[in-house]
Amino acid sequence: MGCRDGGGAHPLFLSSFRQRKKVTSYGSYACDNQPPNGSSPMQSTSQPVDDYIDALPDDRKAAINQLRDVLRQQLPNGFSEEMSYGMIGYVVPHALYPAGYPSNPALPLPFINVGSQKNAIVFHHVGLYCDADLLNWFVGEYPKHSTTKLDMGKGCVRFKKPDQIPYALLGELAARLTPDAWIAIYDQHRKAMKSGR
Repeated sequence: MGCRDGGGAHPLFLSSFRQRKKVTSYGSYACDNQPPNGSSPMQSTSQPVDDYIDALPDDRKAAINQLRDVLRQQLPNGFSEEMSYGMIGYVVPHALYPAGYPSNPALPLPFINVGSQKNAIVFHHVGLYCDADLLNWFVGEYPKHSTTKLDMGKGCVRFKKPDQIPYALLGELAARLTPDAWIAIYDQHRKAMKSGR
């Protein structure tokens, strides 16, 4: 799965984007288990994730590992880590959101996905797509943490070089929504889509 606007977007971004009648534009981007130190109670299917990372080139492996560590330390209690859409996914498990992902209820509700693609490391955050306040905060904070231009589309941030990744900012972003807060935002977003607003 790619991280390009339109055809390669996260399935949740794409399905909502097709329904959405109004898109707020920001230049080149738009919006419509335990870690090693034991600091997080996150559940994880660690072996498939470890296998995914082990298969990466060394420079990507180090960056993805560091980003994974940051997310596992900063994400609030309740999210789970698993392989999702061919990337490392941080999801709301069915125990907290039994309805799951609407297009495929057998899958949990996605929140963040991290992956290594041909030309970039990608960071999908569905909350950036559904919550304008969160998006505006992130856009405003990004220049304080990076000297490169924000490369983003529909909630997907691309980093062409590993040294461009603002780990502290992405960790702070991950920490801003609990599973309950994300569920409330997501449900409100879906209701708005159904009502045509």
